[in-house]
Amino acid sequence: MKVVEFVLNVLWLLFCGIWMAIGYAVAAIICFVLIITIPFGIASLRIAGFVLWPFGRTTVDRPGAGVPSLVGNVIWIVFAGWWLALGHLLTSIPLFVSIIGIPFGWANLKMIPISLMPLGREIVSTDRKFGTL
Repeated sequence: MKVVEFVLNVLWLLFCGIWMAIGYAVAAIICFVLIITIPFGIASLRIAGFVLWPFGRTTVDRPGAGVPSLVGNVIWIVFAGWWLALGHLLTSIPLFVSIIGIPFGWANLKMIPISLMPLGREIVSTDRKFGTL
């Protein structure tokens, strides 16, 4: 299964992963420059790594994330989240047009929730999520 994940990740990287990761990196740089938003920049870089190489990993709710994460996610949506979600949506359209890109288009759409609300989530191996560690 690891070989399949590797091949999927390489194809993903070529079709859309690199462009979306650059978008998240730009958002992170802006957050770092504004200093008070450094935690958002860290979250953006974390997601950039996930968007760059997503197959074999997933996101789960972080235990103990509460009201601060909710408030942070609202701020994130207003300033960066909706732009990144729009990027995922627009990137998925040409993938859906090509037959080979349809699974990648769906994967792109599945990343919209994490692009909108990254705080209070963590990225884990799919093995860990399903308890086969």
